[in-house]
Amino acid sequence: MRIARFTDGTEPAFGIVEGALERGEATVATITPHPFGAFSFTGARHVLGDVRLLAPVLPSKVLCVGKNYADHAREMGGDASPQSPLLFLKPSTSVIGPGDPIVLPPDSERVDYEGELAIVVGRLCRDVPVERALDVVLGFTCANDVTARDQQQADGQWTRAKGHDTFCPVGPWIETDLDPSDLAIRTTLDGELRQDSRTKSLLHDVASLIAYMSAAMTLLPGDLLLTGTPAGVGPMSPGQTVAVTVEGIGTLANPVTSR
Repeated sequence: MRIARFTDGTEPAFGIVEGALERGEATVATITPHPFGAFSFTGARHVLGDVRLLAPVLPSKVLCVGKNYADHAREMGGDASPQSPLLFLKPSTSVIGPGDPIVLPPDSERVDYEGELAIVVGRLCRDVPVERALDVVLGFTCANDVTARDQQQADGQWTRAKGHDTFCPVGPWIETDLDPSDLAIRTTLDGELRQDSRTKSLLHDVASLIAYMSAAMTLLPGDLLLTGTPAGVGPMSPGQTVAVTVEGIGTLANPVTSR
């Protein structure tokens, strides 16, 4: 099931995407009140191309992990990969949806794309054991952990570099029926392939990340858990378009502008 958050020019709503995407025949059937529990169909249905897709959730927090692919850990300097997940937060104000512009701040000279698989938490949870970790997952989506690389290096910690407005594009929707263990993940810049990997290369897999993260803090419905980026990160410039594709989900594309 694909769960989208969208607007037809009125109030944002949740809906279920149905039909053949490749033939342009997909529709969105509106649901109420939300997908985090029992819901019902309102009877309203829209052609997918006639609505604007929004960020599929408005999370209370975006919890991320750094250097979770060995090849990316190496490209960031050194061969050492963290023995335990290296966690950091992005603020909820960094979240944008598909098609929304990534806005480059004037106080950074290098802003990088980082394509990732994102987990959408489905219910309130804490101290989730690994063997039950997928029980708390609503589904998965694509994410871009946009990073001001020069600020990350200058600050020695990552809050400012990762936390600018528009620095967490997510979408295009939530896929609920997906095995995350071995999915292709690719990032293109103006159509040129820059990242190409599979989630089987994660150093800490999805279940392990959920267990580790939930041991540190309570996870709420709609929270986003970003799983890390593979090698191939690089800078973006105004006028370019970056697209993250995860197998079984779809493509998240965003134009790049300057503030």
